[in-house]
Amino acid sequence: MARSAPTLSRPPARAPGGRAPSGRRPSPPPPPPRRPARRPASRPPDPRRRLRVGRVLLVAVLLLCTLKLVEVQGIRAGELSADAAQQRTTRLNVPAERGAILDRYGTPLAFSVEAKALVANPRRITDDWNDPAVRSQPGAPTPDQRKSAIAVGMGRILGLDPGPIFASLTSDRAYVVLAPLVDPGAARQVREAFPEIAEEDRESRQYPAGDVASTVVGSASWNMDRQKIRGSIGLESALDTTLAGTDGFRVVDTAEGSDAVIPGTTRAEQPAQAGRDVVLTLDTDLQYAVEQRLRDYTARVGARNGSAVVLDAHTGQVLSMANSGGFNPAAPGAAGAQLSNPSVTSPFEPGSVNKLVTMAAAIENGVARPEDVLQVPGSIRVADRTISDAWSHGTINLTLNGVLGRSSNVGTLMTAQRLGPDRFNAMLRALGIGQRTGIELPGESPGSVPAREDWSGSTFGNLPIGQGLSMTTLQMASMYQAVANDGVRVPPRVVEAEVGGDGVRIPSPAPEGVRAMSPETARTMRDMLQSVTQDGRGGNRGTGPAAAMPGYPVAGKTGTAQQVDPGCGCYSQSNYWITFAGMFPAQDPRYIVALMLDRPPGGDSAAPLFHEIGSYLAQHGAVPVSTAPPREVPLTLP
Repeated sequence: MARSAPTLSRPPARAPGGRAPSGRRPSPPPPPPRRPARRPASRPPDPRRRLRVGRVLLVAVLLLCTLKLVEVQGIRAGELSADAAQQRTTRLNVPAERGAILDRYGTPLAFSVEAKALVANPRRITDDWNDPAVRSQPGAPTPDQRKSAIAVGMGRILGLDPGPIFASLTSDRAYVVLAPLVDPGAARQVREAFPEIAEEDRESRQYPAGDVASTVVGSASWNMDRQKIRGSIGLESALDTTLAGTDGFRVVDTAEGSDAVIPGTTRAEQPAQAGRDVVLTLDTDLQYAVEQRLRDYTARVGARNGSAVVLDAHTGQVLSMANSGGFNPAAPGAAGAQLSNPSVTSPFEPGSVNKLVTMAAAIENGVARPEDVLQVPGSIRVADRTISDAWSHGTINLTLNGVLGRSSNVGTLMTAQRLGPDRFNAMLRALGIGQRTGIELPGESPGSVPAREDWSGSTFGNLPIGQGLSMTTLQMASMYQAVANDGVRVPPRVVEAEVGGDGVRIPSPAPEGVRAMSPETARTMRDMLQSVTQDGRGGNRGTGPAAAMPGYPVAGKTGTAQQVDPGCGCYSQSNYWITFAGMFPAQDPRYIVALMLDRPPGGDSAAPLFHEIGSYLAQHGAVPVSTAPPREVPLTLP
């Protein structure tokens, strides 16, 4: 069959102007096909170029490293080396051992021993026992349970109440001291049982005599700021520099992140210089005896407090200084503790004990003699004041011995008027009244004496009989020591020597004596003061026979001084200071004893206490007994 020819179609005829005859806009012709862009032929990478770049980078890095190495090992080598050494170098303080305090015979009153403080970080214990790894273990205690176990265990090992320990462990603090002073052996047991507990080196001050001489020795305790023991009161404070010594140091390397010292890395070292031991003039046995007798007598008569001082008659050294109150030096904050030393810090009006000044000045200046007879009325007028004797009487004949022995205020003022205020004031000063003795103890009071230019007309009616001025028990003892030592007052001292680390004893320099009166006047006064303790009949009985000691002649003086009533600013009619100062044996005294009682309700004399203390002294010091009959001189004449 024949194939038909294909029919060719023509495009429609266009009208003039290019429009299709039908009037429709003709479709634009399709664009010619676009040829794809021809990519240039790629070249293979050049390995030499990569090598060159690598070399440049490597050289740059090496150059930077070289420059840094030059800086580290050259320019900053010293600085960096010092910084590195500083980071691992530790300066350790080496505390000096504190010196001991000894009595005159070497008996220790205070010394130091090694101790440990047990410390902890409660926050870290809480974190450790709250750790998930710990909490996941069966039976693991809670932090509070662990702290309770630590408190109970420490209490058992150390013999302490676990309550305060547990309270410290449950506080939200990073550092607590659980036991400040612990024996090293006990501290080791605690640390082995409870690794959470750490220890710190401490020094513990020991007082083997307890409260004996506590107001003299004082107290010392660990000071956290200085990391060593520091004195707080008494001689522990006054002699702190001598006792403390000088700390040393060690410069060592420590392991990173630890305080552990690397062995053999000590870079520098300065040994500590131990503090010196201090030897006191006190006699511990005598101190104990005086304290016991003073406390017993004070309680027996109902006095608020009292003090007693015993001096060596020739050297002025303090053999005993006692106060009715005391304290345990290991716990100075205890309730009711007597932290001060009233024997040197608390002045009082001495009363008739001060009549010694009037009589000594009168004898020294030739104004009177012991056998002089005075016609003494019952009272005397001084300026605007009328002064009477302690007992009512009309005009009586008293010897000067009798004026002193019977403690006549009127007779004393009659003698003072003949003497005059200037010579009386000169004797006051020569005997050290109104002046500090310079003893090594802290807080010493000078007492008080009105300045001479401030005396009024009535002042000279008070001072000669022991009112209107004040002194301490130590000053009162020192005044009588001058009479015992043939007129030379040696300022009292309580430190006899220091002992260095090499064991060499360095005696304290003896204070220079002060000539207060002639030897003749001093001997005369010793004779006159025996009139006070004589027990004659009637008007020949002194005011202090209770102080007398068979076989030991006693020269002394009683005293009673009215205290000021703060309500009216006037002298009280019921509150008194009771005093006694004396010496024995009267002819050649070895001991001075001065006593003060504060407000005994009945105004009891201190003479019996002198007798008790003096009797012990005589036996303790092996004082020879006198075979001479007791001295008795006329005090009152018909």
